[in-house]
Amino acid sequence: MSVVTMFAFIIIPVSTNPTGALPLPVSLAASLTVAHDSSDFSQTIGTPDAAEPSGYAPPTSTALSGYQLSYSTDFTGTRLPAGWGVYTGVAGGDPGSQWAASHVVVSGGELQLNTYQDPAYNNEWVNGGLCQCGVAHVYGAYFVRSRVTGPGSTQVELLWPSQGWPPEIDFDETGGNTNGTTSTLHYSSANSMVHDSLTIDMTQWHTWGVIWSPSSVIYTVDGTVWAQVDIPADIPSQPMWLTIQQQIWCSATPAWACPTAPDSTDVDWVAEYVPSPTSSGATTTTTTTLESAPLVVSVRPFGENSSILTANLKREITDLARRIASYGTADVTLTGYDASDTSPPESPQLGWARALRVEVYLRHKLADLKVKGVTISIKSSPSDVPVTSSATPAAAAVRRVVALVRS
Repeated sequence: MSVVTMFAFIIIPVSTNPTGALPLPVSLAASLTVAHDSSDFSQTIGTPDAAEPSGYAPPTSTALSGYQLSYSTDFTGTRLPAGWGVYTGVAGGDPGSQWAASHVVVSGGELQLNTYQDPAYNNEWVNGGLCQCGVAHVYGAYFVRSRVTGPGSTQVELLWPSQGWPPEIDFDETGGNTNGTTSTLHYSSANSMVHDSLTIDMTQWHTWGVIWSPSSVIYTVDGTVWAQVDIPADIPSQPMWLTIQQQIWCSATPAWACPTAPDSTDVDWVAEYVPSPTSSGATTTTTTTLESAPLVVSVRPFGENSSILTANLKREITDLARRIASYGTADVTLTGYDASDTSPPESPQLGWARALRVEVYLRHKLADLKVKGVTISIKSSPSDVPVTSSATPAAAAVRRVVALVRS
């Protein structure tokens, strides 16, 4: 049985973040009984290239019949490409977790999400996670070439809705293991789920794919279909975007995905396709690493009806200051949010007060780092996602300050 809990996104404009589901035992990955699509996906594994970390470059613009390439990144340089945002803070529903921007690294032609005991967080286990937030599609095909370095935290590659939840499509979720993965389609307001499992060596490079259409969700690995859902009534039909994340569940009962040694998720490249408007004439849009890519980070969660900076919030601001320092000069906009839609509601002035507290402490940490040339402005906003009760993890998620950093 899988268990799902909502947790908090850190990116504008959405304030809920995907959660990993407990995977089915790998022993259930015996023989798949779904009727697999007969289309040719073989070229979606990528293009052989010995210069690539994984031995394959992204697939070509014509790799998938009936689709055109809409996005491709090879994670060159040392910064995230434009359009990606990192996670920070504690995941809602998982109080033992922690994300930090410093655990997301671009280096050596790879994106690396690194889990380790971080001295900046009292030697707690800290994960990396990010999403291509703001780049949402209704239907499309997504391919991620990745591997894990060892057991520990769970790795999840998934599609997450731009508004509301469910649905959710997890197309590669390890559960902290290295000998297999699962897929999960979440659908309906009751969060119904369809699972499949696959036994495979996750420490080797693989190209994980999902082809999402009005009639089916098809899961592929290395250009081969391994599972499929083909009940149209269960298929999501709202905008969704790509998310790649690690997470620990050491505080769960029973605990799972709880590392005993550092582990990493390595990603060589990402390629995305949208349905072709016609049967021919596919075009290519490739996004390369941009030094001016904005950084979007959330500082959360503030206490209910409070703007006080806890030790955890101060650590997050310190981490943010270190990231800003790498930009040299930067413009920072801090937006404070209040949970004014909860019952009982918070004061609308709390968003401003939270942003002001973050600004003061951020200026202090930037001064400690001898960083100059940074301009900071603040503003406030009510919660962008309605929350019915102030006692829920979702309410804690919206009590935040979001930093938008531009170089």
